[in-house]
Amino acid sequence: MNIFRHRPIGLLAPALLIAVAGCSSADGGATVAVPSPDAKTAKVCRELHRVLPQKLDGRSRNDPGPRSAYTAGWGNPAIILRCGVVRPPKMVDPKVAEGGDPDAVAGGVNGVDWLMEKQGDGTWRFTTANRVAYVQVSLPEGVSAQEEGTALLTGLATAVKKAIPKGIASMR
Repeated sequence: MNIFRHRPIGLLAPALLIAVAGCSSADGGATVAVPSPDAKTAKVCRELHRVLPQKLDGRSRNDPGPRSAYTAGWGNPAIILRCGVVRPPKMVDPKVAEGGDPDAVAGGVNGVDWLMEKQGDGTWRFTTANRVAYVQVSLPEGVSAQEEGTALLTGLATAVKKAIPKGIASMR
C-alpha cells in the first residue's frame, strides 16, 4: 500500500527539518536528466514550469540544460527541480511512514507533502507526495537541508499547489 495515498502527513516543518540534518545535491554541472512524463503528467508539469518563481530563497532562476518544461533551476550551483519523475521506491516503504528509516523522512511544508531522502553522497533530495505528479528538488552540495530546506520548499509550495493538484500520481 502506498502510505502517501492514504495517510495525511502531519509533521510540522520545523520538526521535520530538525530530523534531517545534512545537505542535498544536484548535478555538479549545468545539465540534468529530463524526465519523460506521460501526457497527463506532462500537462501539469508544463503548468508548474509556467508558475515557478523567478527567485527562490534569494537565488535567481538559472535553468539547467537541456532546456525543458520539466526542469528548472535557481542559483549557481543550481537547486534543481524536475517534474514528472518516477515514484521513488521509498515512497511506498512502510519504514519511512513509521519513522524507522534514518535516510528518509516524510513530512509537509506549507501545505505540500514531501519525501526527504538522504542520498549516497550524504546530500538530500525532496519529492512531492499526494500530488498527481512527482516533483523532485535536489540541492547542490553545501546547501543545508536543515537550515535552508524550509525556505526553499516554502518558496516552491505556492507553485506546486497551483499547478499540481492533490491526488495519486502515475504508478510508473
